[in-house]
Amino acid sequence: MMSRVLPLIAVIVLVFSGCASRMAARTQGWQLPLGNGTVSSYAEFDDQGNPAAIGVHWSAAALEGLPSGSDNHRCFNRDKEGKLSTETKCQHTYEHVIPLPDTVVRRADFPFKWVLLNWNPAGHIPPGIYDVPHFDVHFQMAHIAKIFSIEPGPCGPEFVRCDQFQMGKKAVPANYIHPDFKDVDAVVPAMGNHLIDLTGPEFSKQPFTRSFIYGVFDGHVIFWEEMVTRTHLLSKPNTCVPIKAPRAVAQRGFYPTISCVRHDAATGGYTVSMEKFVLREASPPEPQASK
Repeated sequence: MMSRVLPLIAVIVLVFSGCASRMAARTQGWQLPLGNGTVSSYAEFDDQGNPAAIGVHWSAAALEGLPSGSDNHRCFNRDKEGKLSTETKCQHTYEHVIPLPDTVVRRADFPFKWVLLNWNPAGHIPPGIYDVPHFDVHFQMAHIAKIFSIEPGPCGPEFVRCDQFQMGKKAVPANYIHPDFKDVDAVVPAMGNHLIDLTGPEFSKQPFTRSFIYGVFDGHVIFWEEMVTRTHLLSKPNTCVPIKAPRAVAQRGFYPTISCVRHDAATGGYTVSMEKFVLREASPPEPQASK
């Protein structure tokens, strides 16, 4: 699924955040074909060389010509003839692994290592909430081999292996998760469990445009995720919102404080990013949160 590595060159770019602008050194990561264009990862650094942002960039044409159906990566069970039914047994999603630039991946003080990008042409569960075309942008912390060892199976609404369904539902220490994020049994193969902010506007009968999610597995936080609809990207947004961060983290490192969705008028491209990183020290776990 991966293509060639872009040269890791630093360029100076002007990025707007709400009403303020800032200068940051951007390092390009990996690039893949998507739709009629490309999608790539990037990282930005402040004047001291510390991480300032990580994100995904869609070229201007990447939102056109997107596929429908399924890439058959997320399927469970077969019919009597040994064939998969893509209509009933396969999730309608297209999956892309995008490593972040080596300049952040190799840092011991930076927990995010790669991006799992999913294009969902028909959205996904729950119906009436997230069942519109959108992207899932998972900023992954766990090793790729651990994530892809979570296998399909018969358990849960997302059909995951039963023992791993229980591992996905193992409670995370209370200080490592913001209290607004709840377990709704969304344990997904090759992803993990998704803790949802049920105070989000999409749960108050407002249209879903974007939503932030925490991923967990076996009692650990394994990814931070931004979901954003294709329609919202095409509206050419330029907005950042505060991340509901946990009170503590298990691993010392730089963590973001805002999540941004932007359109670049100069290039026509789009970005989803986590920004304004701060260095946080590791804290011991508190008693696990109740389910």
